[in-house]
Amino acid sequence: MRFALACLLLCAPALAAPSAQVSGVLKAWHSVTVSIAGPGLGEDSNPNPFLDYRLTVTFTHKATGAQTVVPGFFAADGQAAETSATKGDQWQARFLPDRPGLWTYQASLRTGPAVALSQDPQAGQPTPFDGAHGEFRVAPADPKAPGFLAQGLLRYTGEHYLRFAATGERYLKGGADSPENFLAYYEFDQTFDTDAAFNEGRNTTGKAFVHHYEPHARDFKPGDPTWQHGKGKNILGALNYLAAQGMNSVYFLTYNIDTGDGKDVWPWTSPQVRDRYDVSKLDQWELVFSHMDRLGLMLHVILHETENDRKLGGGPGLNPVRKLYLRELVARFSHHPALVWNLGEENNMPDPDRKEIAAWIRTLDPNRHPITVHTHNNRVPDFYNGLLGDPNFEATSNQEDMRRYNSSAIALRERSAGAGRKWVVFGDEQPSAETGALPDAVDPSHDIPRTQALWGNLMGGGSGVEWYFGYKYPNMDLNCEDWRSRGLMWDQTRHALRFFRQYLPFWEMSPANHLAPGALVLAKPGSVYAVYLPHGGSTQLTLEAGRYSVEWYNPRTGGPLQKGGTLNGPGARTLGPPPADPGADWAVLLKRN
Repeated sequence: MRFALACLLLCAPALAAPSAQVSGVLKAWHSVTVSIAGPGLGEDSNPNPFLDYRLTVTFTHKATGAQTVVPGFFAADGQAAETSATKGDQWQARFLPDRPGLWTYQASLRTGPAVALSQDPQAGQPTPFDGAHGEFRVAPADPKAPGFLAQGLLRYTGEHYLRFAATGERYLKGGADSPENFLAYYEFDQTFDTDAAFNEGRNTTGKAFVHHYEPHARDFKPGDPTWQHGKGKNILGALNYLAAQGMNSVYFLTYNIDTGDGKDVWPWTSPQVRDRYDVSKLDQWELVFSHMDRLGLMLHVILHETENDRKLGGGPGLNPVRKLYLRELVARFSHHPALVWNLGEENNMPDPDRKEIAAWIRTLDPNRHPITVHTHNNRVPDFYNGLLGDPNFEATSNQEDMRRYNSSAIALRERSAGAGRKWVVFGDEQPSAETGALPDAVDPSHDIPRTQALWGNLMGGGSGVEWYFGYKYPNMDLNCEDWRSRGLMWDQTRHALRFFRQYLPFWEMSPANHLAPGALVLAKPGSVYAVYLPHGGSTQLTLEAGRYSVEWYNPRTGGPLQKGGTLNGPGARTLGPPPADPGADWAVLLKRN
């Protein structure tokens, strides 16, 4: 009997390890997907594949032992963007390798009631598919890769500017705050307007509306990724256009139902469901987001609106519905190298809720993307009183009168540094709600947005702006179909970013308006000074000892620097007149020879 049992144990075939596949471009800073053949389920199955199963994959760098724990997700058939599948046996985790070499992975796939909401590695029970493992080799980063794939992860490093991990370059933002319902695109699965009557009050036709972006069909390029026999060309073309204008960020909501504006964006299987996710729609979002990586457009992910931020899950705080919502978004999208999590537009949550939610995101996100929260109008900087110094916040998202952009950037730099955690200062909306940054046809100069908001933020040591379109004029915040409507605004933003990137060590400089009456000043005293004259003319600049070259830059048209002579310090010295248009704004660069 003992012999028979021993023979049974020794002679029986070994159980096959759970199967897994690795896909993606195997280079540093390129997304790698591990796909596991697991339980065959559907979006509507019980147990719930989103709530009652939890996939976690641990990636380990063989040479250094560095580990990254990545949350995974139910992927239906693994090709849902193409097939619109709602069922399947594929489970995936998306990983962003930060270094070359041999990597191993070990998967944990467990099941149990609400196991997805638990951080306990032993919660629930292991499935028969638990333990899938393998290895793959990652090549060094490709400096010629497009967009952020060459620059690496956009990280908070304790400075007032975010930095790219691969290049060390500091990030200055210029981009689109509108349309906030960017993802309400007609070729995404199960995407439609749930309340056409509401839109009538916001300058649409009064009929059901979702975006088509038809004016950007001409901007699509052969080879861009589409789905289902050519869907997506218009939205990809829109992104191509924005990137071609030198912009690097797009602001968008992932949830605007429950009385939000637009009522046309949600990640769930229907507008009535909150615990089951539309796998094919989210896979189609992923195709668009990956295209943004290649174009160098940061994902500014707005998680809630002011109208619904206390409604998800039936109330405020980190309730189970909100926990699952955040886990799904992190699992599916946190592998993108440049991403900012924004807790909500014009956020109403109390500070303890904001801190709890940010901490939950931070426990899930393997890449520790920056976290911020958008303010109500003109409540900056007091809006952040209870968050300064918190270890899970890194940036602002300011909405305020454009004339306050400079003073708020200066104040928030000082206050956040004083709280022990320097913040990155972004300006993300420009009042009034009706107008914002007007179309070129209505405001052919953009003098106030340019002089007050754009240069105000940057000269205050801020990290840039996104432009909000209001809702009074065509191509507004909810129905903008054509980003060319603000073509001049993109030009002027590009000119400002070029001045800072090309001519200034701005990360070594600090606001110093006291050095020049009537001007905005950013300075590294004794080395380099930037002076901005919002109303033209001239001023006296107090210099440290030395001889300084003086060069002028046109913020309206860009172009090369224009020589303006030299000045000797120390003391207050007159800059002299601008080279032309003395009544218009000018920037002045002074460098010590």
